[in-house]
Amino acid sequence: MNPPAAAPSPGPVSLVTGGAGFIGSHVARELLAAGHRVIVLDDLSGGVRGNVPAGAEFRHGSVCDPEVVDSLFAAHRVDYVFHLAAYAAEGLSHFIKRFNYMNNVLGSVNLINAAINAGTVKCFVFTSSIAVYGANQLPMSEELTPAPEDPYGIAKLCVEQELKVTHEMFGLPYIVFRPHNVYGEYQNIGDRYRNVIGIFMNQVLRGEELTVFGDGEQTRAFSYIKDVAPVIARSVDTPAAYNEVFNVGGDHVYSVNRIATAVCEAMGVEPRVNHLVERHEVRDAYASHERAHKVFGAPEVPVGLEEGIARMAAWVRKVGPQEPSVFSGIEVVRKLPPSWSAALEQRRTI
Repeated sequence: MNPPAAAPSPGPVSLVTGGAGFIGSHVARELLAAGHRVIVLDDLSGGVRGNVPAGAEFRHGSVCDPEVVDSLFAAHRVDYVFHLAAYAAEGLSHFIKRFNYMNNVLGSVNLINAAINAGTVKCFVFTSSIAVYGANQLPMSEELTPAPEDPYGIAKLCVEQELKVTHEMFGLPYIVFRPHNVYGEYQNIGDRYRNVIGIFMNQVLRGEELTVFGDGEQTRAFSYIKDVAPVIARSVDTPAAYNEVFNVGGDHVYSVNRIATAVCEAMGVEPRVNHLVERHEVRDAYASHERAHKVFGAPEVPVGLEEGIARMAAWVRKVGPQEPSVFSGIEVVRKLPPSWSAALEQRRTI
């Protein structure tokens, strides 16, 4: 006779969308450690089943399917929603406008509708992006007027505004986080369109040159996952965070060229860089985190760049090289970066 199934955790029930992906899987782990019962919804378009932490309940499905979303809320009394499911290829979003808005706006609306109708959700936590700021004053602070310069940023800002009016109309509490350039274990290093540190590490494993768009002097503040996921997960226990927007991530700014050098040092190889044609992107992007530090407290010992990259490199060596993905649903081919266009054409001829 089989032993009886374990009773569900008596703690709060949290739905984590995108929980088989990078940030989502880390947030799910943090919630489990805090005693939450975690339900993961993921369509596995960017994540993998193995990323879902043990102890979480997994449902294969998309936030774009309202029936799937509604069925989850019907089957579970959801206390908290952590919405991390998105297609976050910011540069590619110019060329996949319909896909971008379907996934990142309408998928979010399905969740918001379900949360309103359920009547049990105590807080809706949304992972936005500093892409909402565009090429704004530096450092980017929450007081700035957002001015996104790509469809991805527009979509994220749209959902932020929808959560605000939803709270005003229906009383649904929310918290918005704007992370930036997060890296670490469980990241999809086979994605050629996003996450430059993962791209570089995969290129090293494959014996390829590191590809840099433009001169490589564009700057970003890179954020190790362990300095981001715990803040998101514990935010619902901080009443002062409700109905607020927070930047979250690293404070130190690095050029892409510096990142390339740091990755090669961690992987034990000499840098070989191929500079590609410059693409349309914000030149410099880094944020102020004063508001987050005031509400949640500053990390006691933030993980430095070299340490964070070393940790990720150790994990990447175990995972091994990945075949770079090719997004086949390009909607606009005009001005598509040549390297992306060549990869798409190569796939079409196979």
